[in-house]
Amino acid sequence: MGELSIKIKIGDREYPMKVLASEEAMIRQAGKAINEKLRRYREQFRIDDKQDLLAMVAFDSMVDKMHFNENKQDSDSNFSQKIADLKNLISDDLLNLNA
Repeated sequence: MGELSIKIKIGDREYPMKVLASEEAMIRQAGKAINEKLRRYREQFRIDDKQDLLAMVAFDSMVDKMHFNENKQDSDSNFSQKIADLKNLISDDLLNLNA
């Protein structure tokens, strides 16, 4: 699959970009999610300044990403520990079989 030239509208501006065809749907979904957050902040806080709204969305997105990374690290650590526990159980069982 090649690259596609698309336009994504964020706020009141269109941004042309080249994306992989396999990523087009995800890119468009991201644009819609940003616009939805802009709309929610505009309504919730009664803010009309586009720069303030975009800054709030950027901040919110970064906090979400940081939470995700923290949860992923916790999950990875738990997963690694469970694998180590399973290896120990298997080793113990194999030793008991040979004894």
